Amino acid sequence: MIFSFLSALGGVGLFLLGMLMLTEGLKTLAGTRMREVLARFTATPLSGATTGALTTAAIQSSSATTVTAVGFVASGLLTFPQALGIIFGANIGTTLTGWLVAILGFQLDLGELVLPLVFVGALLRLAARGRVAMLGQALAGFCLLFIGIDYMKDGMTAFQGVVTPTDFPADTLFGRLQMVAIGVLITLVTQSSSAGVATALAALGAGAINFPQAAALVIGMDVGTTFTAVLATVGGGTMAKRTGFAHVIYNVLTGLMAFLLVGPFTALVSPTLGAGNQQVALVAFHSLFNFLSVILVLPFTKPFARLVEALVPEKGHALTKSLDPVVLRDPKAAVELAITAVDQLSRAVTDHLCAEIGTSPPIAEETYDSQELEKALSQTRDFLDQIKIPADSKELSEKSKGMFHALDHLERLLYRSNQAERIAALEEDRQLLRLKRLLASTALQHARPENPEACETLLDRLRRLMRRQRKVRRDKIVSDAVTGAISDEDALIRLDALRWLQRVAYHLWRIRLHLNAFEEDSKPVTSPKEDAKLKSAFD
Repeated sequence: MIFSFLSALGGVGLFLLGMLMLTEGLKTLAGTRMREVLARFTATPLSGATTGALTTAAIQSSSATTVTAVGFVASGLLTFPQALGIIFGANIGTTLTGWLVAILGFQLDLGELVLPLVFVGALLRLAARGRVAMLGQALAGFCLLFIGIDYMKDGMTAFQGVVTPTDFPADTLFGRLQMVAIGVLITLVTQSSSAGVATALAALGAGAINFPQAAALVIGMDVGTTFTAVLATVGGGTMAKRTGFAHVIYNVLTGLMAFLLVGPFTALVSPTLGAGNQQVALVAFHSLFNFLSVILVLPFTKPFARLVEALVPEKGHALTKSLDPVVLRDPKAAVELAITAVDQLSRAVTDHLCAEIGTSPPIAEETYDSQELEKALSQTRDFLDQIKIPADSKELSEKSKGMFHALDHLERLLYRSNQAERIAALEEDRQLLRLKRLLASTALQHARPENPEACETLLDRLRRLMRRQRKVRRDKIVSDAVTGAISDEDALIRLDALRWLQRVAYHLWRIRLHLNAFEEDSKPVTSPKEDAKLKSAFD
């Protein structure tokens, strides 16, 4: 009996290990494709639910789907109601595992047949690289699922006649509630509703529990996943907390509906509940109540989203609130969020610069003082430091380096925008004043460029122009000081102001250069009209 218990326990462990390997392999194989699909086909909550269900079914990870959705909302690619559609659909996608277990695991007994495939998968994982290695890992994980199921079945078989439904809470209202609680507890221990469902299927097949008891267990496991969602939001930002809160409310309501359906569904399928049909009926019930729940909640997605937003109000600095720590689990999503934050910081710091040199942005937007901007820059740098870039991801590594460079130039630009004495000196010289106005007009274009590539070209011309003017004006200022036209002190201040112009123009160009490099399909585009205007500015 003890050996049988250990066999069942080992089966659960093998199943969990298989799920972990399968999920990690499929997530890596999906790569950017998963993100592209989610972003492209999520125009409404309904399309989001469909896409979320298919994506989760494909990669076997509702948490990966949810984290990606959080990242999209934080970066502004999706609205919160659209993201809710993905989260609702993910619940349907997770039921695919139950179907695989019930049909392939319990009906076909694939445990021994897939043993050679475990060797093939392990060999591919060890000997190959890249996608082929991940394919091998996914294959080995998939096969371990059925080996684990075999051990669970063998372990449960020994309990036939020893453990019966009468050993569990009776099939009454209170008894079913107790079974729901047991299901929640199983999910909390295994941290996997799929493993819990597999265990319930094994117990049902061995006759240890009856169908209503198994259905109540599955409901509890579905509700139990909300605790995992809540734990995942600890230390997260507003979006992660809203997602976790929405997940809890939705799954609890789904559980209540499913609990009411246990009796009618049991009565409906009881004539067909033979020895081989009970497991299929159980996973059908699991899919049914999840599908019905999505259908019922979709028309109320927007009011539901407003309720969650009211319960979890926005917190954090406006410039960095999108940097949700939960998204750090997905380096690709984290890098994209950081790029969005750096772009917003570029606009805010440039607006601050324009305000300091006496030019107001054409668009009325919230402005920030130096301390707020310094804090936001520091928070963004800290977020970047925490992103763990995979060793084989050259693209993410280059983007991360580019952001560090951009942040460095932004910090220097912010520092120079607060050098009031040098800025004031620009007003004392007619030529310096013209240069300042040219810098200001170009900076305004940099803050909100209609054509980023043309803006980069424009800024490059500006910084080269400032470099030439520094040499020309330096000689003139020194000459004026020698002849006594200006004092030595004024000359030094104006020379500092000249350097200030050149350095600011250089920082603006470098920031735009790095921001444009983040765009994967960016192509150099020239703007003859703007180039000619800048070229002739001092002719």
